[in-house]
Amino acid sequence: MTNISSFAGVARAPFLLLPVTLVVCGAGVGVHDGNFRWDRTAIALVGLMALHMAVNIFNEWSDYRTGIDLNTERTPFTGGSGTLPQGKISPNTTLAFGLVCAAIGLGVGVYFRLVLGPLMLVFIAVGALCVLTYTDLLARVGLGEVAAGLGLGMLPVTGVAYVQAESITATAIAASIPAFLMTFNLLLLNEFPDETADREGGRMNLVILLGRRPAALLWTAAAIATPASIIAAWALGYLPIAALAATAPSLLLVGAFRWALGNSDESVPIPALGSNVIWNLATNVVLGVSLIVTA
Repeated sequence: MTNISSFAGVARAPFLLLPVTLVVCGAGVGVHDGNFRWDRTAIALVGLMALHMAVNIFNEWSDYRTGIDLNTERTPFTGGSGTLPQGKISPNTTLAFGLVCAAIGLGVGVYFRLVLGPLMLVFIAVGALCVLTYTDLLARVGLGEVAAGLGLGMLPVTGVAYVQAESITATAIAASIPAFLMTFNLLLLNEFPDETADREGGRMNLVILLGRRPAALLWTAAAIATPASIIAAWALGYLPIAALAATAPSLLLVGAFRWALGNSDESVPIPALGSNVIWNLATNVVLGVSLIVTA
């Protein structure tokens, strides 16, 4: 019997903290620039949550249909929720749920288009592309990680900042670059445990396209580039000195670096997967808070 936990399962509820942290970061830009608005922030949060849920739901539906989630070894961070393979919800109900979430997200985008003007069409178009084509197109042509970095990283931060100021400021761009890199890396590292199942299911992600060792080195480069981008933005005057505190969560990646640089042919340790998630969430929040306190 389908219940709330089944819907939460296919929506991958534990991962929905990410859009919250992205909104914190984008709203922090608004506060820092003197343009913060509670009402627009709340509406943006609803839209982003709905779109993130839609991506997760469509991914669960597609991976069940293609058999990927029937062959994965699930961890707390990879391999799908197992909700569909366990028969807790039907594929048709899952698809309908995803379409409802996508419609809510689109509705929020249309609202902001009417209120703010034509630039919102760019956010709507790119967001729709990432949501509707991620699983069955972008993740099969080597663009899944970039789409994730844009759709669940850079665009949410700049978008939330944009609905505050009705313009895209240098601070917004500076704050969005780490978000892009971290979400890119979040997906990339999570692809290693699912490599065999993804390959058999027709995926063409960077782990499969490049090979484990080059993909691990790419993850390392993006991880290093994240705090480096914050330091560079501060040096150029785009972020306040307090933003340097957002480099501290990168220390959580010691174990993941050790794996990536020395043992990438082996399974990714579960603690490394966990630290990759916490690093992402913590950096977004610390960066957002640093912008708020220096307003």
